[in-house]
Amino acid sequence: MYLPQASLDVIKIFTLGAFAFIFAFSITPFLTHFLYKHKLWKKEVRQKAVDGGEISYFQKFHKEKETNVPRMGGILIWTTVLIIIFVFWFLSKITNIWWLDKLNFLSRDQTWLPLFALVSASLLGLLDDILQVSKKGNYIGGGLSLIHRIALMGLIGLIGGWWFFTKLGWSGINVPGIGIVEIGVLYIPLFVIVMLATYSGGVIDGLDGLAGGSFGLIFAGFGAIAVFTGQINIAAFCIVILGALLAFLWFNIPPARFYMGESGIMGLCAALTVIAFMTDSVLILPVIGFLLVIESGSVIVQLLSKKFRGKKIFLSAPIHHHFEAAGWPHYKVTMRFWVIGAVMLIIGITIRLWG
Repeated sequence: MYLPQASLDVIKIFTLGAFAFIFAFSITPFLTHFLYKHKLWKKEVRQKAVDGGEISYFQKFHKEKETNVPRMGGILIWTTVLIIIFVFWFLSKITNIWWLDKLNFLSRDQTWLPLFALVSASLLGLLDDILQVSKKGNYIGGGLSLIHRIALMGLIGLIGGWWFFTKLGWSGINVPGIGIVEIGVLYIPLFVIVMLATYSGGVIDGLDGLAGGSFGLIFAGFGAIAVFTGQINIAAFCIVILGALLAFLWFNIPPARFYMGESGIMGLCAALTVIAFMTDSVLILPVIGFLLVIESGSVIVQLLSKKFRGKKIFLSAPIHHHFEAAGWPHYKVTMRFWVIGAVMLIIGITIRLWG
């Protein structure tokens, strides 16, 4: 039976996503056993906010979970992507089976850069998680300081921006409804800014299931955009991440077996930034990633209000903790955020395709 190329591409993407879910789901019990056996969780809950203020609401709701549930769940995500991508690449090289060759999605022009961003940032995040659970490092309670994490993400963004501008010759951004607008060398600092802005949304990792579901929707959205723009390997990369995130989410919904930690957040944010630029959709990122925007925005607004007005706007920040402190059950906050994320995904894809 003859299948058109478009159908084969969709089958490829969905098959790889299913493989990623099954593989990640299968190895999670071994990962969680290791994490619990070695008690890889924080030894004490945070006592102060970023600005040194009290975080009484956070301590009230999260003291028990912070010190009894392992971190480093992000290992599941990036190792799954790494293993899946190299397994199918290897099989395509040692066999002459056409469909195995078709399932290979490791390509220099589409997936090398997001894979590098995912793995390099995830390893930095893993280092931070290890320092946190061992109470080592230069941050309160252990781990890398916020300024060091920002600097490291900025460095990855600088490398990415430099590579896109000098090696790939990219110097413009796609403005929906207008087209490509050339910005020249400003492309590099823009890349760094987007990387840091995306990472600032990583504060969404604060409730059971919230980060996993939110990032899953975002990568699904960019996977759809990549399909429509003909970047099938990027689409496959996004859906493999989605498959791993769904497996993570299975074990992260209340009560969470583990948390994503910086080993997941840093890698996902770095890969997401690269994918947004590669799909010419960087201006759509704040739309599809709307949840990340309101999360980081609520922290910024809270800090500015406390500094200049002497009082808080939210009961607690990021904003998901505000709703929790206001009496919403944590599952209601999570599921309503998922709904918002799904709606913004649809809006974002529509704007991108219109553009």
